[in-house]
Amino acid sequence: MEEKTDWSRRAFLGMSALGALGLAACGSGPAAPPQVDVQVPKALLDQAAALRGGSAGMLSQKLYSEAANRALDRSLQVFAQATGTTIRNDLVSGDAGDMVAKMDADVKAGNSRDLAFVSDRRFVGQLHNLGDLTDVTDVVEEMRTLYGAPATEANNYCVFDGRWYAIPYHFIASGMYLRKDWYAEKGLPLKPYYSWEELRDNALEVSDPSKRRFGWGLTVNRSGDANGFIANVINTYGGAIADNTGTKVVFNSPETVEAVAFIGDIYTNPKYAPMLPPGVGSWTDSSNNENWLAQILGLTLNQFSVYADSKTKKNPVYANTHPFNGATGPALDRPLAFGESNSFVVFKGAKNPDLAKLVAKFMAGGSALLGVAKEAPCLVNPSWDNVWDSDPYYTSGDPAFPVLREQTRAPLPVTTRTGYAFPQAPSPGEQAATAAYLLTDMMQSVIQGTRPAAAVAATHARIVQIFEQQGYRQ
Repeated sequence: MEEKTDWSRRAFLGMSALGALGLAACGSGPAAPPQVDVQVPKALLDQAAALRGGSAGMLSQKLYSEAANRALDRSLQVFAQATGTTIRNDLVSGDAGDMVAKMDADVKAGNSRDLAFVSDRRFVGQLHNLGDLTDVTDVVEEMRTLYGAPATEANNYCVFDGRWYAIPYHFIASGMYLRKDWYAEKGLPLKPYYSWEELRDNALEVSDPSKRRFGWGLTVNRSGDANGFIANVINTYGGAIADNTGTKVVFNSPETVEAVAFIGDIYTNPKYAPMLPPGVGSWTDSSNNENWLAQILGLTLNQFSVYADSKTKKNPVYANTHPFNGATGPALDRPLAFGESNSFVVFKGAKNPDLAKLVAKFMAGGSALLGVAKEAPCLVNPSWDNVWDSDPYYTSGDPAFPVLREQTRAPLPVTTRTGYAFPQAPSPGEQAATAAYLLTDMMQSVIQGTRPAAAVAATHARIVQIFEQQGYRQ
């Protein structure tokens, strides 16, 4: 999923509607009319009465869809105007390597924003380990009475010692996509999932470079998508970065070596060269999106940003897309597909924590979320069960919605034959190792000629260093 590295600020002033509207319309060309009339529920207006005149600073993890970013801004603008408050919103890239360090430094210096929403799977564990987050169990329990149960994955990534330190906002499903028309031409079946070996062999079967058809649209270059791909193969083969406690590094195993050898063979064996698109070795997070939309790929792995883009831009590839839940490996006969939530955190030392919590409650449901969801179809989804039933859009807006909702309810954990249960306990060490792109660096060394066993051993040593920096003695 593409995310840019800019930090841009939007300020929504409850006492200055003109200023807020002017800011919301900034950008290239006129903004499209909003798809949803955003309203603040009376119950929240009543709670906000005592906070009138207050202000809060917020960080937003930049969404792939610019229209969705504008819709999010509009929801904040409506909230600020209705409650007579000021909300300052900065965009931040989840793939900026120093994002957690910046947030931590701001908290320690006493000048942090009040709240942020970030990927719970990638960042909440690190921020909690650094002591930067406020307990928000009271908010989550109140929201249960309003919205039902949160996505099952959130119970793993947002809860520490039985207490909630993040508030689920919207659910981001994991997904893979293949060209169903190319599969039909070759008589290949469409299935709810495949093995990694099947996907590799099918990708070669449907490839035809003379027609600019490349069956394998996955990179191992430094990017969030590559991190997800490599980790998924390793996990389904029976390997893991850490044990189920998230504290002990177990990366160097025969299963990990087998997975790394499988991946490395795809990018080094001349047999598979016809299925690799030009430049795949230097792709960034936006590259697979761009090449999928250019209709030259037969398979890719991505959040639903690429699916949303093809739909909203009326790209012909949308009608030829078969979304599915992922792939299996020797250690697992079902895909590891449980997604993640962008979740709100309230920072320690927040100057207006009550207003921050109210913003989170407002944004997670009703018209505030619906406006964002309609601008990023299937990418931004409800994290709370009852919100799925709050509007016909979530039940009939796209054929993929029933599958996405089921992913929020996935029975967890999923246990491999090697005993690793996913999702594992939140691990700041694992999150930091992933953020440092150790997995992609390892695969690059394999492509350059390092034996898989040696590359895994060297990466294990680097992961141990990071875990020890996080305070976990090995």
